[in-house]
Amino acid sequence: MTNAVVLLSGGLDSTTVLAIAKAEGYALYALSFRYGQRHQVELEAATRVAQAMGVVEHVIVDIDLRRFGGSALTAEIAVPKQRALEQMGEGIPITYVPARNTIFLSFALAWAEVLASSDLFIGVNALDYSGYPDCRPEYIAAYEQMANLATAAGVEGRQRLKIHTPLIQLSKAEIIAKGTALGVDYALTSSCYDPGPDGRPCGQCDSCLLREKGFREAGLDDPLCIQYGLKTASVKNR
Repeated sequence: MTNAVVLLSGGLDSTTVLAIAKAEGYALYALSFRYGQRHQVELEAATRVAQAMGVVEHVIVDIDLRRFGGSALTAEIAVPKQRALEQMGEGIPITYVPARNTIFLSFALAWAEVLASSDLFIGVNALDYSGYPDCRPEYIAAYEQMANLATAAGVEGRQRLKIHTPLIQLSKAEIIAKGTALGVDYALTSSCYDPGPDGRPCGQCDSCLLREKGFREAGLDDPLCIQYGLKTASVKNR
């Protein structure tokens, strides 16, 4: 069985990617980060997901991006709420964490070399996303090219790294439909940028609104909403 390193935030997208990698027959090595994010309940979600998916190993790495700040997720900056979808598509939002995916992929690359793995999975999306520059296809292509020049295994011909982005051209509804078909329990996940201490989603940040839109367009109830006694996306507009 081939090893794969999967970046797992505990959110909807990364959980779906983990399920896809599992369905493709990879031995799963899940990698999460405690980077100073205000929504650390996502790490509890990542742990639940990793256990449910039967990963070989789940590593949570500690790095402190709060030292740099610059994002509503890592500094005392308000998380934007109740923005229209049109607003989300304008510019780069304050929830962007500077160079986050570059940092995360670097850790994943290092672990993949140790595991003799040539496969990294990441849940970036270029359609229903909030304008993040490190979620674009051209960014992934450039990083993959760099990664194959960056390791001893690559230089010696023992590794030809491939960054798998199975969600990159899917809508949120298509992602949810795909994950549901693979048996993903989205009640285990956490998408909210500003959740309550008990993990209750705020329902108003960009991530919550995009998640709601996805479930509504997929015609499905969000099991996380049901878990917290909230009106679900598909029910809301019936």
